[in-house]
Amino acid sequence: MAFVKKEHPAKSVVKGFTTGGTMVILSYPLEFCKTQLQLQSKVNPEFAGMPDVFKKTFSSHGVTGFYKGASVRVFGAGAQQMFRWGAYTNISAMFRDEKGKISVVGNTLSGLGAGVVEAICAVTPVETVKTRVNDDMRRGTGNYSGSGDAIMKILKSEGPIGLYRGALPTILKQGCNQAVRMPLQLQCFQLISFGDESKKKSPIYNGIAGAMAGVGSVFLTQPQDCVKSRMQGEAAKELYSGTLDCAKQMFKNEGITAFFAGSVPRSIQMAANVGLTFAIYPVIGTLLDKVWP
Repeated sequence: MAFVKKEHPAKSVVKGFTTGGTMVILSYPLEFCKTQLQLQSKVNPEFAGMPDVFKKTFSSHGVTGFYKGASVRVFGAGAQQMFRWGAYTNISAMFRDEKGKISVVGNTLSGLGAGVVEAICAVTPVETVKTRVNDDMRRGTGNYSGSGDAIMKILKSEGPIGLYRGALPTILKQGCNQAVRMPLQLQCFQLISFGDESKKKSPIYNGIAGAMAGVGSVFLTQPQDCVKSRMQGEAAKELYSGTLDCAKQMFKNEGITAFFAGSVPRSIQMAANVGLTFAIYPVIGTLLDKVWP
């Protein structure tokens, strides 16, 4: 990234955590909508589309319904960004030349490494809790009163492994996500800034480039995301023997379109999420530099 530099690890942690928490608060309703569309069966869908999800959720649960499972996601996104930027900063440092420049291949490998780290350390358990809470609300089963309650009950009934259901597709998704987004954001930035290095810390240019990279990565990782959501649903343990079995059943029973459910809200969500991430991160970095040189 044009604005990433070698710095104290603790500084990357603070910047990443603050960026992630802010981004989720602003964009969580889109993620909620995406998850609801992915959890429903394509054979007998509960929602006609994105507007229908918003309409029915608001009618049944009010505005707070759009933030079901958000608390763990806010904390988790902070941790996710912390691990992502911490890993990316340190891995990319190995590929940068004396002027701080990095090749497309080096950027791709740095992004891949960052994606795998965030998937293992933060994304999988957070996504599991979020999906279980959302699925519980969709089914009306009332198993969980909130994210904290879900964590305690999952640990009690299934142990720590219960928080890592769908780990394989999550690792594949996040690895592909960052392997595509990091170099793509840089290329998009170069395109819209016409190579003007003075704009490398601009939140507007970085945000627009990030949004473009976010949308571009969606269709390469949507199948993994759909399988992940199914594997992390409430009934996954009874329905599927594993990740491959889940994918096989989805294709057999619902066809190829099942792997692209929720693509529209996820595209909007990723444009917002990634755009906000790349816009907020350098701004927080600039503010932090003033009090923590």
